[in-house]
Formats: sequence, C-alpha cells, structure tokens
Amino acid sequence: MSAAAPAIPFPAAFGDWRPDSWRARPAMQLPTYPDAEALDRAVEELGQLPPLVTSWEIFALKKQLAEAQEGKRFVLQGGDCAESFSDCESGLISNRLKVLLQMSLVLVHGLQLPVVRVGRFAGQYAKPRSTDMETRGEITLPSYRGDLVNGPEFTAQARIPDPQRMIRAHSRSAMTMNFVRALIDGGFADLHHPEYWNLSWVGYSPLANEYQQMVADIGGAVRFMETLAGAEVHNLNRIDFYTSHEALLLPYEQALTREVPRQHGWLNLSTHYPWIGMRTAAVDGAHVEYLRGVRNPIAVKVGPSVKPDQLLALMDILNPDDEPGRLTFIHRMGAAQIAEKLPPLLEAVKRDGRRVLWVCDAMHGNTESTSNGFKTRRFDNVRGEVEQAFDIHAAVGTRLGGVHLELTGEDVTECTGGARELTDVDLERAYRSTVDPRLNYEQSLEIAMSIVRKQRQLQATVA
Repeated sequence: MSAAAPAIPFPAAFGDWRPDSWRARPAMQLPTYPDAEALDRAVEELGQLPPLVTSWEIFALKKQLAEAQEGKRFVLQGGDCAESFSDCESGLISNRLKVLLQMSLVLVHGLQLPVVRVGRFAGQYAKPRSTDMETRGEITLPSYRGDLVNGPEFTAQARIPDPQRMIRAHSRSAMTMNFVRALIDGGFADLHHPEYWNLSWVGYSPLANEYQQMVADIGGAVRFMETLAGAEVHNLNRIDFYTSHEALLLPYEQALTREVPRQHGWLNLSTHYPWIGMRTAAVDGAHVEYLRGVRNPIAVKVGPSVKPDQLLALMDILNPDDEPGRLTFIHRMGAAQIAEKLPPLLEAVKRDGRRVLWVCDAMHGNTESTSNGFKTRRFDNVRGEVEQAFDIHAAVGTRLGGVHLELTGEDVTECTGGARELTDVDLERAYRSTVDPRLNYEQSLEIAMSIVRKQRQLQATVA
C-alpha cells in the first residue's frame, strides 16, 4: 500500500513494556469469556498467523501524519461504525473505497494538499458498549460487542463471547485488505479515470453536476501536464491507503503485536493506525498501557468530559519523546458543545508545545434517537461541528489536520438531512447499521465539499 520508509530510532521509554503488560492494569470494555482455556488457545493460534500490515507501511504512514501535523497534508479517515463478517463482500468493499477516493479527490482539488487516506475497516469488528447487558422486554442478554466478540442476534447462544471469532476476524480483515491492495495495484485509483469511481445509485444526486465538473477539471489538468511533458504523468494510477480500527479487544491486539527484523521494539501488525476511545482512555488503564508500547502512530478519542490535565498526562505516557506523527487526538464534542469544550484543550496543548495531530470526529457527539425508535445523526449537526472545528482551531492558533467519519458507499438512510433532505420517516427505508448510523455517499461527498468551502473562507479572511 505504500513505499518503504527508513527505520526510526526506538524510544527508550518503551523498554519496560511487553505486549501483555496491559494485563496488570484495570481493563474496561473487555468481554467475559466463559471458557478461559478456549480463549488462550485462540490467542495462541492467532499469534501464529501472518501479520496483516508491514512495518514499512506503518512508518510511511507515521511520516505522512507528521506532515499533516505541519499543515502539509490533510487526513481523511472514514468507514463503517462496525464491520460485520457478512459484509466482507467485493461490492461493499469497493464501494467504501470509491467513497473515500471521491472524497479525497474533492479535498485534494479544493485544499491543494495531499490527502492521507485511512480506511476505518479491515479490522473494525469490535465496539464499546454503554452497558454490559441489554434488555428487551423481559429478556436480558449480554450486549452485542461487534462480530469480533459475539453475534448481533438477540439470542442467548449468539450473545456468548466466542474466542474463535478472533480467528474469523483476522481472516476477513486479510481478505478485505488483499482486495483493496489488488484494486489499488490494478489501477482502481487511476486519476486518468476518476469516472470509474462513480456509484450507480447516485446519478440523480443534487451534487452530481458539481462533482462531475470537478472530475472534468482534474482530467483536463492531467491531460495538460502530459501534453507539456510529452509523456504520461507517472504515479497518478497509485495511491497510499492505510487501515485503522479501535484497539478495543486487547487479547486480539496482543496476539498480532510482533517484533520484526531490523527494527527495534514492537508493532501492532493488525492495522496501521490503532486508536482508543473515551471509555478506555484512563491513564492508568489497560488500553493506554497497551498503546504506550507499540510503535504505530496512535490516536485517542477526546470527548467533552476530558480535562486539559488528562490530555497532557496522555501525552506524557503515549508520546514521551515528542515523536513527529506519533500521536493524534480525535475530538468528538458534538455540535452543541464544541464551542465551549474544545478551546481549553487546544490552548493547553498549544501552551505545552509538543506535537499532536488534531482530527475532528463529527459523528459520535451528535447521535440521537428518534420518536420511531431509530438512532440517527442529523447532517446539519455533523457539518456544523466540522465547520465550527475549523473556526475554533483558527481562533486558537492551532490546526485542524483531518476528519474522522462513519460512512458507507451504500444507499442507506441512517442520517437525516443532507442533499436529499432525508427525514425521520426515511430512516425506515434503508437503515442497515447494526450499531451506529453512517453517512451515505451523498452526505459524505457533501461533507468533503463543505470542508473545502470552509477552508477557502478562512484563507480569504486571512488574506
């Protein structure tokens, strides 16, 4: 997925760490497996399976994230809220990739910056839950924690945590990544033919004309450069593409944490870019202890309850050597709270002076339930949080370096509003998510266009 990167010195602070050192810390959001021996066997088997990513891909991504910290790139991170085993299917995977490619095309064209493309898939099979148990009527069962742990069906058998699901998750992650690599290597991302990325169901989209004009402009620019050069411009048919997932189920992450030849230390080879969420970001907790020792670029979700001292403590633990590209904070405040909650955090980190990449997750703080029983997000709130984030960073003197979105390439109706002004009634038509609502293609593309418009407004203000 990317070119080789040079070795990076190993931070001495990681020397006392082992892949299982997290077991000595309090662990949140981990399931209780009824058969401990079966869990041990599954972890041992998983530990013998091939890795899913390579060290040079990880270090190449870290270098690009360091450039995003400096304002030289913009990060687009997106994909499913929670993948399911049944969705490991070529059409669904290619549609997800198409959406991210089209969004990145809009951003590259509009921001005049290279885009770091990170898929929230090929491993996003676990989800945190607010409660350990779920009750429907008079029946109470363990909560569904993602296909990595148990099944979504509301039956006693399906909800039993099954360690063999980790083996299945590894297999499906490998198949997903293999297919994505094959698409990219085969020219799927060729800028000579961005029309190949179109999704058939959006031909009637209100955004279609604007996007097609952009495609035509880019195609014309490519032909103009090639006319001047007298030859085809190279590297327009290849992109770097990386994967990410929440490092939630620590036995799975531990089993895929490896040492590699000619490198010091340990790497999580299940993904390029692991992150942890608000529920697992305690500074003395197992998940922070785990992330402390892997050399991947890592991220932490930051919500409205987080205080400045907590962020500084996390920086001390997770990036003690202030390594470029190492640490990302993904803020997810909600449109109603971001103006109050985000500035003190930005100001504290700015005063501290250490490097961090700021990314906006405009999804998770804007979830609500409708009167007809659907969990949804209103597009205006999602867009509003992104636009406010740009303004707040500009006012504080920090930089918003990317966005983190839950999205799909399918014709779903899970978030209301957007180009076709979906309503609560529309949710019943095509609501397919098993966990959280996702932006569909049109809404995702509209967010990308909104980012470009907002950035241009800020640049015009400065000028």
